[in-house]
Amino acid sequence: MKKIIKNYKSTLILLGSVLIGAICGLIFKEKAEIVKPLGDLFLNLLLVIIVPLIFFTITSSISKMNEKKRLSKILVSTIIMFLITSVVAVLFGFATTAAVDLVNPKDTNAIKEVFDNSIDEGVELNILERTVSVLSTDSFINLLSTNNLVALIVMSVLFGIAINKAGDKGKKVAELFDQFSEVMYKLIEIIMYYAPIGLGCYFASLVGTLGGTIAVGFLKTFVVYTVVCLLFMAIFYSFYAFISAGKAGVKAFWKNIIPSALTSIGTCSSAASVPVNIECTKKIGVPNDIAETTVSLGTSFHKDGSCIGSVFKIMFLVCLFGTSLSSFGSVAQVLGVALLATLLVTAVPIGGGTISEMLIITMMGYNVAALPILTIVATIIDAPATLLNVVGDSASAMMVTRLVEGKGWFKKENNTKKQSK
Repeated sequence: MKKIIKNYKSTLILLGSVLIGAICGLIFKEKAEIVKPLGDLFLNLLLVIIVPLIFFTITSSISKMNEKKRLSKILVSTIIMFLITSVVAVLFGFATTAAVDLVNPKDTNAIKEVFDNSIDEGVELNILERTVSVLSTDSFINLLSTNNLVALIVMSVLFGIAINKAGDKGKKVAELFDQFSEVMYKLIEIIMYYAPIGLGCYFASLVGTLGGTIAVGFLKTFVVYTVVCLLFMAIFYSFYAFISAGKAGVKAFWKNIIPSALTSIGTCSSAASVPVNIECTKKIGVPNDIAETTVSLGTSFHKDGSCIGSVFKIMFLVCLFGTSLSSFGSVAQVLGVALLATLLVTAVPIGGGTISEMLIITMMGYNVAALPILTIVATIIDAPATLLNVVGDSASAMMVTRLVEGKGWFKKENNTKKQSK
């Protein structure tokens, strides 16, 4: 019990501060706005570090990919596991949330006023013009704005590739960016010490202004997200196991996956669950080399829980601000942004969550003042998201084995194990 509390310490503190803030907002109502500047301070601290965080971390990550073997493994795992299973996760997440109002505010106009008309209702561009305007900007100075986040990401990737291609001459630059990245990680840690105060005050002001509807929305989001994750596990991971090894594969999957599932919930960390998850995956019948490779890479590059989480973050804002999703283009935008946001979480090990949330806000046309809302959503869904991320790696390992070893791999592995005994 003490170990679980220790692992969830920061999450519990954040949730506790948000709960206290909500209670204060309900009690003091409009008077709670007096603490809004303390919440704004937290928001400002996050916004200040976004641009350098993106530039240094993404550039550093790309510049270090100088081993062809490693780079090819990353590309293969991303294409096979991320694009296939993550698309399924995003579609399932959208299908299950489209018919549910995660938050149902009585007056969306009042909310827009609180966030300074958060939705950009400018001139509509065709898909090519919108793509170009999102991916690029006409000035380097404009890259240093949170309004051009995607363009900054593109330039960071290109800069990282350029450092990589520079060879020995680029090594010192790569090392410098790596050092800057470490400094940014430490800066995030320092800022997060203030998070309980900042989020508590922000939430007190928000609930005081908008009422208890948004607080109920967060609770509803957690419940719906948890149910969706459990459904996704039961349906799709059983299906993945079945197409990999038939009914026997499904039975072996659920028989052996419990330890890693419990570890993921207990530690709330995909990385901390790797040793247990590798062992569980081996017990399913996956060969040692495939289990070790797939689970290790999957920890960083395959996150079904984060995919569905990105959809929930977007849909929470959609419901909160009363945004219409009546056209095919708007639905495609939600799905595309969710996938791209999840890709950022996987590409940047520390701080990726904040970057992906900023990406969601900017690409969906909302005001950056809505960032703390997504921070709260991310906090409350963290445990079930980790569960799905971890268990999904084992299911993916079974599919990879099916592709590598052929149709009879499961019987072959079981026979080998029996003979070794």
